[in-house]
Amino acid sequence: MEQFTPDQKKDLKVLVDFVRIFCAARHEGQAAFHIPPELSGMFRKEVALCPDCAALLDYSLLKRRNCPLDPKPSCKHCNIHCYSKEYRARIREIMAFSGRRMIMRGRLDYLWHYFF
Repeated sequence: MEQFTPDQKKDLKVLVDFVRIFCAARHEGQAAFHIPPELSGMFRKEVALCPDCAALLDYSLLKRRNCPLDPKPSCKHCNIHCYSKEYRARIREIMAFSGRRMIMRGRLDYLWHYFF
């Protein structure tokens, strides 16, 4: 089983949190999305997501797991952009929506992530 670095785990936790918040606010019909075993201990074993958001999160976890850059820059500062244009646009929408929502609720640690 592949081990993630602490920075990778932090990135993935932010990603899962943002997708979860977006999906809960915008979509209905959530089902259980099972968190990969290598990320156990960071989340509950499953997160409620609609099928579209679950597919996006699965794609994102795969891309993060297979990133060839070490250390990996944040996606907005990356020069290779491994996401397809469709997925990149969806992730931007999710990050903007969820980031603002988290900041308005007092999560200042996400403010740092939002700008950097």
